[in-house]
Amino acid sequence: MKSFYTYILECSDGSYYVGHTDDLTKRLEQHLQCEICSYTSSRRPFKLVWSETFGSRDDARQAGKKLKGWSRAKKKALIEQDFELLKKLAKKKFKK
Repeated sequence: MKSFYTYILECSDGSYYVGHTDDLTKRLEQHLQCEICSYTSSRRPFKLVWSETFGSRDDARQAGKKLKGWSRAKKKALIEQDFELLKKLAKKKFKK
């Protein structure tokens, strides 16, 4: 069974880049070699700070789409595996 990945890169300017792929090692190399004209091209060096494996490309794509909509604070909480803070930040959005 083929695996798919959603990942977060932390760029040299402190920003986060979210992507998805079916070959994480190859994708990171593509970012390093600027084979992909993307957000990371002008923000190197960067480092992989989080990734998760999914069973389908669609699941990985949907996870990436969701993460792209998250605040920087929520992404940082996920990266640091601070699930209590992540819950608080999620609730904060829905408070009236």
